Amino acid sequence: MTRDGQRPRTLRAYGIAVVFLAAAVLVGAMAGAADLNPLATVAALLDRLPLVHLPQQLSALDRAVLFQIRLPRVVLGALVGGALALAGAGYQGVFRNPLVDSSLLGASAGAGLGATVAIVALGGADAATVPVAAFVGSLAGVALAYLAGVTGRPGTSTLLLAGLAVSMFLTAVQTYVLQRSSQDIQQVYSWLLGSLSAATWSQVTQILPYLAVSTAAVLLHGRHLDVLSVGDEEARSLGLRPGRIRLVVVAACALAAASAVAVSGLIGFVGIVVPHAVRRLAGTSYRLVLPLSMLFGAGFLVLADTVARTVVSPAELPIGVVTALIGSPAFVWILRSTRSVRT
Repeated sequence: MTRDGQRPRTLRAYGIAVVFLAAAVLVGAMAGAADLNPLATVAALLDRLPLVHLPQQLSALDRAVLFQIRLPRVVLGALVGGALALAGAGYQGVFRNPLVDSSLLGASAGAGLGATVAIVALGGADAATVPVAAFVGSLAGVALAYLAGVTGRPGTSTLLLAGLAVSMFLTAVQTYVLQRSSQDIQQVYSWLLGSLSAATWSQVTQILPYLAVSTAAVLLHGRHLDVLSVGDEEARSLGLRPGRIRLVVVAACALAAASAVAVSGLIGFVGIVVPHAVRRLAGTSYRLVLPLSMLFGAGFLVLADTVARTVVSPAELPIGVVTALIGSPAFVWILRSTRSVRT
C-alpha cells in the first residue's frame, strides 16, 4: 500500500483511538456510587481547559467526587494502561514476537518480589514504600534478564529464555519470603492482583516524568523497530546497530512498565492484547503501533477499572481479574491466529 493510500487508514485509526479514549474517560468519570449527569460532567471537565468557561450544574459535593476521587483514578488508569501497552508493543518489536510482554522479561516478577519484601519488612502495605520497592524490583528484574541474555551469544531467543529463567527465580524467592511471613499473604496478593483504589494526584505526578522519558525513547525508535522486523542483517546494512537499539528500547520499556506496576500492582494481558488489536486495525508499522497502543491501552484499562469498581459495588474486584477475564480468551485467539499464519 502506498503512503497516500495508507493515510486514510492511519487517520481513521487515530480517530477511533481518540474517540475510544475520550468515551472511556467519560464513562470512568461518571460511573460510581454517586451518579453524575453526563452533560454536567462533560461541562465540568471542559471548564478546566484553558480559555474555556462553561456554566456549571454539578453541586460542590459532586465536583469534589469528580475531581478529587474519580478523575485521579481515571487519569492514573489511563497512564498505567498506556504504559503497559507501549511496553508490550516495544518488547514485541524487539523480539519480533506478538506473544511477548513485560512479564516475560522479569519486570513483573521483580516488581512482585520488591513489593513483597517491602510489605513483609514493614509489616503492612505502606503507601510510600511499596511503590518504590516495586519500581526498583521491576528494573532490577529486567536488568538481570538482560545481563544474563547478552552473555555468550546474544540474540532475541536468548534474551527471552533469560527473562523466563529470571522470572521463575524471582517468583521462587517471593514464594519463600511469603512462607516465612504468612501473616502478610493477604496484603501481598491484594497488591499482586492490581488495584487503582488508592489513586491520587500525587501518584500521577510521581510517575509522569518516568513515563515521559520512556515514552519519548520508545516512540523515537519506531522506525528502527520497523527495520529490525526485517532482520538484523538488513538493519546493519542500513548503518543501524541492532544491539544498541534493543538495549535502549528494552530499557525504556522496562522504565515504563516499572512506573506502571509501582502504582497499580501487577495487571496482565494489556501489553499483549492491545498491540495485537492495534495491528489488526492499523497495520504492522511500529511508527503507528506504538502510539496507537498507548491510546487504546489507556482507554482499555480505564474501562477495565470502571468494571472492577462497579460490577460488585460497593465492593471492588481486583483490576487484574478483569483484565485476565478479557485477556485470557484473547491470548488464546492470538496464539491460534499466530500459528495459522506460520503454517
